[in-house]
Parts: sequence; C-alpha cells; structure tokens
Amino acid sequence: MSANTTKVIENALSEAGGRFKLVVLASRRARQINAYYNQLGEGIGHYVPPQVHSLSQKPLTIAFEEISEAKVTIEYDEE
Repeated sequence: MSANTTKVIENALSEAGGRFKLVVLASRRARQINAYYNQLGEGIGHYVPPQVHSLSQKPLTIAFEEISEAKVTIEYDEE
C-alpha cells in the first residue's frame, strides 16, 4: 500500500470509531455511490453524489476517502 492509502485508511478508521463500524459504513456508502452512477442517465436523482474529488473510479475507495475527510458520518437511532 502507498503512504497515501495508509493515511486515508487510518483517518477513516479514527473517524468511524472502529474496524467493524468502518466496514459497515464504507460498504453502505459504496453501494450508494454505485447506485448513483447507475442511475445517472435516468434523471431520477435519488442518491447523493460522491462528496470528494477522487482519482479512483472504485466506489469503495471513494467511500473510504469520504469517511477519511469526515464527509460521511454515522447517525445512531436513539431508543
């Protein structure tokens, strides 16, 4: 891994608050990003576009970068 990739993952891990939370958050956001790209031509606009400018085209990498830059947060339901 490159130094930049390691830095992004470490920042994302500290933002998420744990490995399991990071995996769940990143996978959910990656699915949303993928759905956004798939519905682009339809003009529907139900999904939020990527919140960072990334050189990567992979949804999971974009999700990690968003989490690392605190563009995506976890909201808990209080019961």
